[in-house]
Amino acid sequence: MSTEESQPRQDPRVEHAADHVPAPVRVSRRPWAWTGVIALAVVVAVGVVIVINRAREPFEFESALMSAVADSRTPVVTSAALALNWLGSGLVSSVIVPAIIVVGLLLWRRPWAAGFFVAAIAASGLVTRVLKVLVGRVRPEDILVSPDFGSFPSGHASNAAVIATALGLILLRTWVWVAGAAYTLLMMASRMYLGAHWVSDVVGGMLVGAGAALIVWAPFAEKLYRENRLPHPPIWQEIEHNPRAHDS
Repeated sequence: MSTEESQPRQDPRVEHAADHVPAPVRVSRRPWAWTGVIALAVVVAVGVVIVINRAREPFEFESALMSAVADSRTPVVTSAALALNWLGSGLVSSVIVPAIIVVGLLLWRRPWAAGFFVAAIAASGLVTRVLKVLVGRVRPEDILVSPDFGSFPSGHASNAAVIATALGLILLRTWVWVAGAAYTLLMMASRMYLGAHWVSDVVGGMLVGAGAALIVWAPFAEKLYRENRLPHPPIWQEIEHNPRAHDS
């Protein structure tokens, strides 16, 4: 009996699945989780200063900057800022945009990423809401929109930052980080331009969103890393077999 005949043939379905199983890996989570904790601690510290030392009023430099911004408004920039205000408000930011992203992640075979994204959005929203109520900071007087209660931290900025950070951690692409940072900075600038927030509000919101995403990412890190190394064709397409895996 030949050697080839004496060796049992492996089920091709097992071989096919083995092509796409990532090797075991350890992901360094602690530094990033601590970065998130520090970011939230800074926000809490600023909130305490606002309540105790500033009596919920803005810092002096913020009042001067807000006056300068109000004097430089133009119709074109105002229209763009109002568009960002709509994008980051109400059901659009809390339900529609996250739902589109989650559905996209699921369609492209990223269930762990979808779970992480939902958890990060929920955590950021909860922290933002609690801080708004506890700090109860007054908003600028020259305001062009009708926001909800509490100026610190900015909900628009925290929402933009958590989306940008979460997608960056999921997709691990430079262009995603760049686009996310640009979107977050534009959202922060638009909130000040519209008179909806002081500078410390939008910086605090950015830290809340990014910090919450990093903290929530830690328990998902290894699952996300392994999932990211798998192929991600849409669910209506079959995963193609890679013959090079057997040649090697």
